[in-house]
Amino acid sequence: MGVSVSTSNQSDNHSDVPGASPTGTDAIRVEKIKDHLMLIKIDRPHRRNAFDGATARAMAAALDRLDAEDEWRCAIITGTPEAFSSGQDLIAAAHGDMGTSKSRGGFGIMANPPNKPVIAAVEGHALAGGLELCLSCDLIVASETATMGIPEAARSLVAIGGGLFRLPKRIPYHLAMELALTGAKWPAVRMAELGLVNRLAPPGEVLSAAVQLADELLLAGPLATKASKQIVRKAYDWQDEEGWKNQMEFAGPVMKSEDLQEGLKAFAEKRDPVWKGR
Repeated sequence: MGVSVSTSNQSDNHSDVPGASPTGTDAIRVEKIKDHLMLIKIDRPHRRNAFDGATARAMAAALDRLDAEDEWRCAIITGTPEAFSSGQDLIAAAHGDMGTSKSRGGFGIMANPPNKPVIAAVEGHALAGGLELCLSCDLIVASETATMGIPEAARSLVAIGGGLFRLPKRIPYHLAMELALTGAKWPAVRMAELGLVNRLAPPGEVLSAAVQLADELLLAGPLATKASKQIVRKAYDWQDEEGWKNQMEFAGPVMKSEDLQEGLKAFAEKRDPVWKGR
């Protein structure tokens, strides 16, 4: 579908955990799916796309490129038809190999998501850390047959990948509590009704639907998109008085940019804008 993109040193593809392969950059496949759009595919089907350390570091490397290179304006993270991700690779964890990276935390994204928009394209199940991976993304497109949940409590575990404090900000408190305490798995259709999932698609068509959503994002100015994402993400932590001041850290440079002038000029001239990202 796209052009393969190298993201990191292939030496990180080895694991001492039996049966770990593929891992690292062999398990995080990065493609240029079209201009400005990066596709990141989690490809560890034998582990239901669960994360070990090398796979988390490969994800972090891909997202580092997303942030650092002007070529990229948006990314889509997807899995395989059977699973988006089942979370932490428990076999690896039993050997002391946790799915974390130093720079971005769990699964190479949870503690420090990229500054540019990321869309989760979910087929199959997104459970435990798999749902927390979704919650680390900005938009979610899911199959009508996908399932989601944080079942850790049912195994006497605690969801520490952000799910317990992010989920109540996305769906009503009491429903987030039900998911957290019962370990239930809910269909993506219900999650869409609750507002967690942006768009539903038939099985096998989720990636196409995610690309369509990305196309809509790519029409906007890249600087404005990046700044808007940062303000929305941080809004949960701001009171109104702080928000008026703090948003200008991100919006100020956009208001002084060439792209702003181009956007206004294109509107006046009734043509499509030509963004420069500066």
